[in-house]
Amino acid sequence: MFRDNILKGKTIIVTGGGTGLGKSMSERFSELGANVVITSRKPEVIEKTAHEITEKTGNTVLAVRADVRKPFENENVLEEAIKKFGQVDVLLNNAAGNFISPTERLSYKAFDTIVDIVLKGTYNFTLAAGKYWIKNKIAGTVLNIVTTYASTGSGFVVPSAIAKAGVLNLTRSLASEWGKYNIRLNAVAPGPFPTKGAWDRLFPGADFEKKLINKIPLKRVGEHIELANLATYLISDFSAYITGEVVTIDGGEWLGGAGEFNWLEVIKPEQWDEIQKTIKEKNRKK
Repeated sequence: MFRDNILKGKTIIVTGGGTGLGKSMSERFSELGANVVITSRKPEVIEKTAHEITEKTGNTVLAVRADVRKPFENENVLEEAIKKFGQVDVLLNNAAGNFISPTERLSYKAFDTIVDIVLKGTYNFTLAAGKYWIKNKIAGTVLNIVTTYASTGSGFVVPSAIAKAGVLNLTRSLASEWGKYNIRLNAVAPGPFPTKGAWDRLFPGADFEKKLINKIPLKRVGEHIELANLATYLISDFSAYITGEVVTIDGGEWLGGAGEFNWLEVIKPEQWDEIQKTIKEKNRKK
């Protein structure tokens, strides 16, 4: 789909780049010639991923530990990236957290955890990158990973829905405000893309996955390379006239009805007890 080295010379920071979709996108960017910087709270995870991608692509991947909720740690990632590669051109805000639960079962802390990572983490890092680009007159690009329910809302994932809606609004607002600095901001709204960890928290059983797939017109889940290729286009110079846009990649799932998880209303309270027990057990095993 893309010619070799279309991202050569670009330095891209990927939050949550050590696992799942963040890892897949980071690998794709590196394959296409980019300098990639991955960050997360777990240094052992990102260091392992950085080594794996570097070995596979032949291009250096830098791992820098950071908690996106802490502005000074984000600024340190920028500084380390600039020290290594000269400048930063692209920020991919991918770090996130989510789980399914009836909202009345949630603690205040559970709400705060998701909103702090997804919304605060995104605007913290975006603000740090934006200030750097504006000060140095660099044409920067931000790509935010949102969700299909960022526009519609959805039951049973309310903290995530609130946070992702904020990220989508941030994308559009700053695209308007920062366009004069030649800074672009876009978003991708993925549907179901299986990843270890997030998938277990959202679909803790084969029955859940089957019901989900039946809702999708294309009758399948997404492949990581499909999302990685879309992200590549949106951060590349080929999309230079696109800003403030959100692109949905979900096999048509949202067309079947608003709210990706609204169908969970059929689950009885005692079933939620079992689901939460299963999710906790899977989290302990990681």
